[in-house]
Amino acid sequence: MFQSARSPSVGCGISRRMESARIAPPPGMGLQKGISSALPFCQIHVPPEGGGFKPYKEFLMKDETTLSVAVMSGKGGVGKSNIALNLGYALSQAGYPLLLMDCDLGLANLDVLLGIAPEGNLQQVIMDERAASDIIYPISEKGRGYFDILPAASGVPELAEMDADMRDLLLRRLEPELRKYSAVLLDLGAGINGTVRSFAAMAAVRLLVMTPEPTSLTDSYSLVKVLNAQLGIRDFLVVVNDVESKEEETAIFERLSLACGRFLGFTPVLLGSVRHDPAMSRAVCRQQPLLKVEPEAPAAKDILRLSGELLKIRGVMAGRLKGNPVLRNLARAEN
Repeated sequence: MFQSARSPSVGCGISRRMESARIAPPPGMGLQKGISSALPFCQIHVPPEGGGFKPYKEFLMKDETTLSVAVMSGKGGVGKSNIALNLGYALSQAGYPLLLMDCDLGLANLDVLLGIAPEGNLQQVIMDERAASDIIYPISEKGRGYFDILPAASGVPELAEMDADMRDLLLRRLEPELRKYSAVLLDLGAGINGTVRSFAAMAAVRLLVMTPEPTSLTDSYSLVKVLNAQLGIRDFLVVVNDVESKEEETAIFERLSLACGRFLGFTPVLLGSVRHDPAMSRAVCRQQPLLKVEPEAPAAKDILRLSGELLKIRGVMAGRLKGNPVLRNLARAEN
């Protein structure tokens, strides 16, 4: 699958900053890869190369089951928003109604990635009591599977740190709309501020996007450590973006996994990786999802396979999701 390789750049003193990540994990806490590690009772059926947008019929839910996924990163510039955007497009093309929420409430950019100018945003849902249905912006036509965006605002500092009252108000106003979708992807802001922590805890699944860069590795570990320490979160899926080889994917994820196992007592699960691909930059310049403009690009095929993994998770979690809020209300505010 990977055609080019470079030596994994995961040194540069990372051991000191990650509390000696080279130390072997405790017994039974080795490197985990793929959903089968976290969900051993789930059959894994990866779509074939070039399989296109075909619905995963075994995971199509006849009941109203909504999976919420918080897409996050320890630092900016790792391609998190692009991954979220293209995962959303892939799921919608497979026949699943999909909502992509821009939860970077101070520095929103999904509208820029798509070249759209929405008239409303999440700020108006909270501050001006506008209905969420009036804010949602359709990216594709309504049908069996459609793709909507819930945009946020840029340059609004009061939204960057939501207090408990504001968070509860937002959830009450959003919940009826969220239930209309098969999946809701939350594109969180980078870093570890209070709003990021809150949205991460509200979602049913957490997807951490990182790259092979040393700064991404250390910041990813910091994000996992804070969410675990403050909110008790122990379940993380990882996507390694912009890799040149399978060896690079394995090397960088292993460093993160070993550090988490040694110092936090649990290990994340590797969902997969996305290859370095110039097509991604071209799609950004065209302000379109990569899977729409260059669906045969290597990175597009990787993201398509990741979307299949998320559908399996939705299938396995159906019993837990049905009848429960799409985003759970936190018992206490985390400041």
